[in-house]
Amino acid sequence: MSVGPVEYMVIAFPGNQFKGEIAPAIGELVDNGTIRIIDLAFVGKDADGNVIGFELEDAGSDVGSAFSSINHERGGLLNEDDVRDVGEALDPNSSAALLVWEDVWATKVRDAIVAAGGELVTIERIPYQIVEAAVEYAENAAPATA
Repeated sequence: MSVGPVEYMVIAFPGNQFKGEIAPAIGELVDNGTIRIIDLAFVGKDADGNVIGFELEDAGSDVGSAFSSINHERGGLLNEDDVRDVGEALDPNSSAALLVWEDVWATKVRDAIVAAGGELVTIERIPYQIVEAAVEYAENAAPATA
């Protein structure tokens, strides 16, 4: 089985102010085959600074309900150390979702590279802040047209 690039992200919810818009957006990517969720975990830090990791089913009514409809595997890529490290970095009275996914869309390109005898040397994600700044600079530096 070919596996596309695997990525991860941590989404923090300061003050535990979770809103449900994230889960449907991720679910749509899963449903249309763009990504495959490999692992998903949640962590929280209470007002006293105590860190607790929890499974999707135990994530609380808002978070659990929002993410429960997303098809995902329990891939074991996230471990207790990962969850603890993210939890310790949170501000008190905050929570976070940890998400690991495969970029299924890239699998065909990966297979074509291998079939052609190519070797992927490097691939990196450019942080969105840099892209936004570059686009803004380009828009402001463009000569005015009459």
